[in-house]
Amino acid sequence: MNSIDPKEVEKFSRIADEWWDETGKFKPLHQFNPIRLSHLRRKIEEKFSRISGVKILDVGCGGGLVSEPLALAGAEVVGIDASEKNIQVAKIHAEKSALKIDYQATTAEELKNKLAKGFDVVLALEIIEHVSDPESFLQSLAELTKEGGLIFVATMNRNLKSLALAKIAVEYLLRWLPIGTHDWRKFLKPSEINSYAKKSGLQLRELRGFHYNIFNSEWKEVDDLSVNYVAVFEKR
Repeated sequence: MNSIDPKEVEKFSRIADEWWDETGKFKPLHQFNPIRLSHLRRKIEEKFSRISGVKILDVGCGGGLVSEPLALAGAEVVGIDASEKNIQVAKIHAEKSALKIDYQATTAEELKNKLAKGFDVVLALEIIEHVSDPESFLQSLAELTKEGGLIFVATMNRNLKSLALAKIAVEYLLRWLPIGTHDWRKFLKPSEINSYAKKSGLQLRELRGFHYNIFNSEWKEVDDLSVNYVAVFEKR
């Protein structure tokens, strides 16, 4: 079963050329990137004692904002995206940066049928809220992960606070993202993701929140999961 939502793919394909513009439509992601990369690297190093040589799959890689820094740190990175245009942008930027990253225009469901071995780490960052079937999507992520490997799922919680901040404020008031970027009804509570993950043989290792301070334009890690958060799972 394919969990890709064609309308979501088209939505991001239309603005693919702006992935690396730090002042464009993806400005919020560029601001968010340092703190989420810091979290990713710390958890990966805790598990594998290194980044170099770790095999990482970045699902829904977009233009490569996460894939490139991890490849620069020595990881063996495969980046996949359902949007051919996103992949072309990612490939061109990686070539300019002299980075070896295996970018493929494909889906998690398609990739799992082609691979004989899994990855040490699978990333699904700000993508699960854009798929049509989160449970099926998580199952595919699990099948792409080695025994003992890690899966990172970053998304937004579904409650009144996230509706106000991550949808209304971000898209309509501050105009940080194009109107219609997110469908609040597709945001997922941590309990929902964990329920799906358990069915796929995944064990929750950590839940961590991220908070944006509008007054100093800084992100920080917090215990509060009410808006942005990341769930870290281990495949048992």
